[in-house]
Amino acid sequence: MSNSKYFQTILNGTIHALKSILPMDIEVKSPSIISEPFQQQQMGVLIGLIGDVKGRVIIDSSPDVFSGIGSTMFGMPLEGEMLESFTGEFGNMIAGNLCTTVGQESLEIDITPPTVMVGNTKLYGFEKAFVLPVSVPSIGALTVLLTIEEEG
Repeated sequence: MSNSKYFQTILNGTIHALKSILPMDIEVKSPSIISEPFQQQQMGVLIGLIGDVKGRVIIDSSPDVFSGIGSTMFGMPLEGEMLESFTGEFGNMIAGNLCTTVGQESLEIDITPPTVMVGNTKLYGFEKAFVLPVSVPSIGALTVLLTIEEEG
C-alpha cells in the first residue's frame, strides 16, 4: 500500500472514529497539509501509531473543549487531573477506534499509550502532516494532526 493510500485510509478512519466516539453531530472540515513545527496552544494528546504504518495522532484543543466533550459524554464537567486523565482516555478511544476501522481495510496498526500535553508546545519530528479541523457544536473546535513516517 502506498503512503498516499495509507494517509487516505487513516484520514477516513480518523473521521469515522470521531463521528463514532463523539455523542453529537460534528462538522469535519477539509484537511490541509502542514510542515513542522506544529504549534499546540493549550492542551492535547499524542498517540503513536505502530505496525504497518508508523506515525502519530495528535488531538489539540483547549481545556474548555475537552471538558465540554467530557461533560456531554459523562454528564459532569471535568477539571484538573480528571480532565487530563479524560483527555488521554479520549485520545485512546479515538485511536483505538481508528485501529479497528483501518483493520477492516487490511491495515494493521496498534497504538502507544497516550501522552497528554498541557501548555504551549511546538511539535517537531515530521516532514508533513495532515491537519483535520473539527467543529463540535456548542462546545468548540478540535484539531487532529496525523503524521505518517515515510518508509525508506
